[in-house]
Amino acid sequence: MKDEQRNPWTERLNPSLQQWLNGRRVEEVECVIADIAGISRGKAMPAAKFARAETTFLPMSVFYQTIDGNYVDMEIENQWTESDMVLTPDYSSATSSPWADDVTVQVIHDVTDLSGKPVPMVPRNVLRRVLSFYDAEGWRPVVAPEMEFYLTTPNTDPDLPIEPPMGRTGRRVASRQAYSMTAVDEYGPVIDDIYDFAEAQGFEIDTIIQEGGAGQIEINFLHGDPLALADQVFFFKRTLREAALRHNCFATFMAKPMQHEPGSAMHIHQSVVDAKTGVNVFSDADGKETALFHGFLAGQQKFLPNVIAMLAPYVNSYRRYVASGSAPINLEWGPDNRTTGLRIPVSSPQARRVENRIVGMDANPYLALAASLACGYLGMKRGLRPRRAVKGEAYNRDYALPRGILGALDDFEKNDELTEILGRSFCEVYKALKMYEAESFMTVISPWEREHLLLNV
Repeated sequence: MKDEQRNPWTERLNPSLQQWLNGRRVEEVECVIADIAGISRGKAMPAAKFARAETTFLPMSVFYQTIDGNYVDMEIENQWTESDMVLTPDYSSATSSPWADDVTVQVIHDVTDLSGKPVPMVPRNVLRRVLSFYDAEGWRPVVAPEMEFYLTTPNTDPDLPIEPPMGRTGRRVASRQAYSMTAVDEYGPVIDDIYDFAEAQGFEIDTIIQEGGAGQIEINFLHGDPLALADQVFFFKRTLREAALRHNCFATFMAKPMQHEPGSAMHIHQSVVDAKTGVNVFSDADGKETALFHGFLAGQQKFLPNVIAMLAPYVNSYRRYVASGSAPINLEWGPDNRTTGLRIPVSSPQARRVENRIVGMDANPYLALAASLACGYLGMKRGLRPRRAVKGEAYNRDYALPRGILGALDDFEKNDELTEILGRSFCEVYKALKMYEAESFMTVISPWEREHLLLNV
């Protein structure tokens, strides 16, 4: 206890959080981790208890739970003994909960078993595992995620369709108004709270824009370390929900929440730099594309179908992939071409990167980054070559992606090298959970079936 008094845990917090505290005493600490779905799980406790540095535990079973709250039996020895995992705070991840009534701090925790080994099912550990393969080669990935989401009216009856929110004009916000500043102003108070919360949490937003859907917004983050950016997306989902609730609306990250509106993506910009020099390995000294750039691209083209279940994890995810829609259905690539699944944005050679445009916003950010980077890594290691770049529109290309989650799960675990990179035990648990969710959905009778089949067949 004397050591703790000489070096209080609050002194280990990052400067932006220290600035937000401004000398105030922390009253509550939330010890959190992301589960398979990306939901925040953990324990809240008084700051005094947290300061005593007592070990925090959670049962392993939080990773055996589906999105609808059910638990799945798997061939895991002593699965239901509820064995504990050990949670250790990662103080570099700590941030505020500015919407809380009390002075509250959130801290993402590292998760190990009782012997100190990382728990392989933990999504943050899966991403760390993938990054370790890059590290072994002297490479360091750099990413920048884009978050698309909808603000909607509160939907308290799941049988009713989701509706866009009411704007400040008293009318429902309109669709097909991409990049409209007037459209953003319609829900200005929510945007103001998003900015305030982000500043309080030390998150630097690059841009906020109106997307094509009614009430659809896109938030872009600055590029950086994959683990840090995954932490930001994980935290920011909760932040956006809290900002929306303050103004009597919902923030939803469903891939396709409304039938006649475009879906929501989490585009991921990816590059790889030399870990020692910081130089982008996708460009040579003359600024031209390198073999490693082509390998990364080819790895995405070849292997993303094997991990699409991690990028589009639910039955609803595949409603976003519609021919001639805003979401690509192909895995072609092209410079400055938003109709391809893999776009090469306009940039300097040092900023050359690959934008993965097929990831849904409903994906767990840790798993989405892990899956996409694993594919690129394998392509670089194998020295693969991509297909020729597409010139012109690619919307008329054939589907290169599964049409549903069951097809995606058929392709999952088919590549042993990818399974090894992601972790075999994680892949087994993930597939079992997703199969259960898909089968659970098949038991539900939809309004479409009642409308068109009840009296017509």
